[in-house]
Amino acid sequence: MKYVTMNNGGKCPVVGIGTFMLAPEDAQNSVREALKMGYRLVDTAAAYVNERAVGRGIKESGVSREEIFLSTKLWPSEYENENAVDETLERLGVDYIDLLYIHQPSGNWLAGYRLLEKAYKEGKAKSIGISNFEGKYIAELETKWEIAPQFIQVEAHPYFQQDELRITLDKYGIRLMAWYPLGHGDKSLINEPIFKALGEKYGKTPAQVILRWHTQMGFVVIPGSKNVDHIKDNLDILDFKLTDGEMEEIGKLNKGVRYYNGTEEQLAGYALWQPTYETK
Repeated sequence: MKYVTMNNGGKCPVVGIGTFMLAPEDAQNSVREALKMGYRLVDTAAAYVNERAVGRGIKESGVSREEIFLSTKLWPSEYENENAVDETLERLGVDYIDLLYIHQPSGNWLAGYRLLEKAYKEGKAKSIGISNFEGKYIAELETKWEIAPQFIQVEAHPYFQQDELRITLDKYGIRLMAWYPLGHGDKSLINEPIFKALGEKYGKTPAQVILRWHTQMGFVVIPGSKNVDHIKDNLDILDFKLTDGEMEEIGKLNKGVRYYNGTEEQLAGYALWQPTYETK
């Protein structure tokens, strides 16, 4: 496994298992098998309603808690809940979280960020992050944080390389964790001729080439799957390296095309929705 260094000196694996849209049973199985394969980063969220299952998968893997980098996210409806962090720890069955995000710039998100800062000071979160805070949202937060985040989780892939956002990230040493790293499975992206050619050169699939591009950009990737073979393939990207010229050619694919375009109305609605958590 390779790691990136965060702005607080901590280390995070460059490849992890994501659990977005995985039912509890699938999340439990995927986490367990991924950790057995050598994954050491697991990403979940309150909104995925599978945190308890993720916790079970971690325990079943046999991998010690200290070896695992666990990230999760508080949902906007919890931002003013002073017990939200402790309740998250209880659902996951852990004593601390390696990376704790606020999930959306919705509702009283500043109160949510203050919960993160408090958890960080108390050692309940070893690092903190923001998810989907782009444009005006990160610009405002930048003027109000006491502790700068270690990570941001946003959509990123060769068609949408987050050039503008990365200017701010570089200023503070904030790392980027990419969701939709394969362009939400868009065949137009995956079937780009350059990825096929590089796959043939290195003995990899186009998807593996794209994931390797992410890690060489300094991004962390968290592709999710319930297919054991896909989970294994997604980890098998660290035994080759794209050249500077190849990275430059991939950079030319940057089209400003994204697959999720949330509206202000959607953001406002997020604060009104309360996840129905697993009870056991």
